[in-house]
Amino acid sequence: MEGMVRLSGKLDPRDGWSAAPCSMARALETVSTRSAFLLLREAFYGTARFDDFVRRAGISEQVAAARLRELVERGLLEREPYREAGRRTRHGYRLTAKGADLFPVLVGLMQWGDRWRDDAGGPVELIHEDCGAHVGVRLRCAAGHDVAPADLVLALTPAAEAGAHGTPRGGA
Repeated sequence: MEGMVRLSGKLDPRDGWSAAPCSMARALETVSTRSAFLLLREAFYGTARFDDFVRRAGISEQVAAARLRELVERGLLEREPYREAGRRTRHGYRLTAKGADLFPVLVGLMQWGDRWRDDAGGPVELIHEDCGAHVGVRLRCAAGHDVAPADLVLALTPAAEAGAHGTPRGGA
């Protein structure tokens, strides 16, 4: 099939190893629900208050409370107190560095949705403020070359080679 990643070294043949432990699976455990992604989207758009998260994400208060609690526990958001004049102290939410690192993932999902799920190309776009150009996520190697999946080779990291992540099934 066109566009597939090639496997190398101990990872070839594919049936000789298991993908566990898998960074992708661990990431999905961290942000495991549609509502969590919507709350993160809203945090990137500047939402901070609970009622605003509920309204803007279009989810119930119970779901928002549970997901926000999980996102705080997992280190993606942090709570910060605020107080309006004449009111009790409440808590808002803001992204941590760990949460902010998810932005390219959300942009990638938005791009995919714009291309494959919206005939009109999506309701919003990201624009670089300095030059006005469209912003998107691309695969690029450390040397700066754009790459397609067919240009990639899946290889074990040095830590995995040294056994830091366990031994792939079959001794590879």
